[in-house]
Amino acid sequence: MHTLLIQTSPREQDSISRRLADYLTEQLSCSTLTLRDLAEDSLPTPVRQDLLALHSGSGDGSPALAGLRQLEDRLIGELMVADTLVMGIAMHNFSVPVVLKQWVDYVCRAGKTFRYSEDGPRGLTGISDAFLVTATGGAPVGGTMDFATGYMAHIAHFLGVRQVHVIDAGGSKGTPEATLARGRLQIDRLLDNHLTLAV
Repeated sequence: MHTLLIQTSPREQDSISRRLADYLTEQLSCSTLTLRDLAEDSLPTPVRQDLLALHSGSGDGSPALAGLRQLEDRLIGELMVADTLVMGIAMHNFSVPVVLKQWVDYVCRAGKTFRYSEDGPRGLTGISDAFLVTATGGAPVGGTMDFATGYMAHIAHFLGVRQVHVIDAGGSKGTPEATLARGRLQIDRLLDNHLTLAV
């Protein structure tokens, strides 16, 4: 099994989302693991003309644009070879971190990770399961102030992920160790149930 692990928190080992995503990945016992740490190795933001060229497939062949296309191909390649996706999502201002939104903008490409059909867009990744480990300071995961989890679940389904599972690590500001213990228990129960819980 090939797992792609996406980390987003800049807090390193103090991060609840990182620690739980790492724990979950260890429990999966994957044969191949690809780590994409977006906080440590942030993605460049294309300038206007390069962004338009990336979306249209055109461009002037500049070194900068060529580098962005190589990066896009690498990120999409990591996604396309994965069987399982694990994401450590640190909620920032009620939504996803900007580094994760940048990743989404790179990997959502028509003809590569999804295609248009008569019935609407169809995801092409073929990933069986995505695990979203959402950590918040106080906002309840899945509540009215959580614009991160539902968004990333939608993106995962849009890209062709068959099942999306959410690990609730909300409220980490008050009792981080209790949040970690609760998150690990959710992970253990989820994996013991043979991945039957999906959203």
